[in-house]
Amino acid sequence: MTTRWQNWARTESSQPVLAIAPKSIEQIVLAVNRAAETGHTVKPIGASHSFTGVGATDGVRLDMSKLRGLVSADRDRGRVTLWGGTHLWELPAILTPLGLALHNMGDIDRQTITGATQTGTHGTGLGLGGLATAIVAATLVTGTGEILTVSEDENAELLPAVALGIGALGVLATVTVQCVPRYLLHAEEAPMPLEEVLDTFVERSRTTDHYEFYWFPHTRGARTKNNTRLAPEAQAEPLGRFKRFADEELANNAAFGAVTAVGGALPRAVPRLNRLVSSVSSKRSYSDESHRVFVTQRRVHFREMEYGVPLEAVPDAVRELRRMIGKRRYRVSFPIEVRSAAADDLLLSTANGRETGYIAVHRYWRERDRSYFREAEAILADHEGRPHWGKMHTQNARSLRELYPGFERFLAARDRLDPERVFANAYLTRVLGD
Repeated sequence: MTTRWQNWARTESSQPVLAIAPKSIEQIVLAVNRAAETGHTVKPIGASHSFTGVGATDGVRLDMSKLRGLVSADRDRGRVTLWGGTHLWELPAILTPLGLALHNMGDIDRQTITGATQTGTHGTGLGLGGLATAIVAATLVTGTGEILTVSEDENAELLPAVALGIGALGVLATVTVQCVPRYLLHAEEAPMPLEEVLDTFVERSRTTDHYEFYWFPHTRGARTKNNTRLAPEAQAEPLGRFKRFADEELANNAAFGAVTAVGGALPRAVPRLNRLVSSVSSKRSYSDESHRVFVTQRRVHFREMEYGVPLEAVPDAVRELRRMIGKRRYRVSFPIEVRSAAADDLLLSTANGRETGYIAVHRYWRERDRSYFREAEAILADHEGRPHWGKMHTQNARSLRELYPGFERFLAARDRLDPERVFANAYLTRVLGD
């Protein structure tokens, strides 16, 4: 009996019949073929950081941890080919010596490069696409056991589907990522009144390289983050070791973890606790390597739902969420996070064809009541929202087909690459159909 699988957020679990850790593409092919012959499904697993069941399987689980690191680098074109099991946190050691960096990152780096890109991880920055937009090639093991190269030159028509394929099209053994020259970020973080933040959100998103804000429900203020890109030769002014430890480990993890635990046990205390947290929010400014500014260590477990809405809809949607929380008297200890991204042409990207604002709602993982998520989802869906593929949501193939112009093209790619649904699971059946 294999070990039962559970994701980081503890929202999903499954019991695979077999777990394999392939060390080569050929071993992936053998596993896929054997699973197909015996009537089992296959799912590759990376860091298990998705909040949905996108990686769950009662068939064969492929542990990609043996396929990590650099395959090759093209310095002239700024491209690297990586094994699919490479974690985002491993990339600085690979890219920095090459003078390269990712064009953008989210605030968590525990995911694998394939897990992050396949589910649509995006970071923030209206002039920049999500991580999957940097995928220029991939080596794919299809549902028929074929090793297929997808790139600008080979099977190019499949690239908009494969780059963000939610695990439905095959096992991505390698991916080739278009990088940018290494750069520094200058970070400015400060509290601001929520109404001022909402009134200026679109403008600030257009004039700042990377703009986002957090709002703790039950408070009138938000915390803004403005990150400006600098050349690598600029003077770095990083946070000191003690300051970073105090901010990230003591404040963001230890203290915040204690506050959310108290709020989970005593919901009536949440508004007062949130106001206390908001009142001690202070300004800070520093410059450092891009990955050190983008990434924050998150040790407090939570559950998350995130929707991408048209950029201009963000202020109204957040105001509706605020009214709903007050009307329903929810006690929400985790902040609402708001970001943005450029329009792109990936078939299942939440930013397909439109500039997008992202609104994420969270709850402490021990809080079992899901009604807050249901009501928040109704508001975000009403604003033409598209759910993040790696975050909790209740959408299905019927509703999603109306949201994505390229939905049918993606299904056609799925029929071509996995005609027998070797990579299917309950989540994919719900969001894509049989």
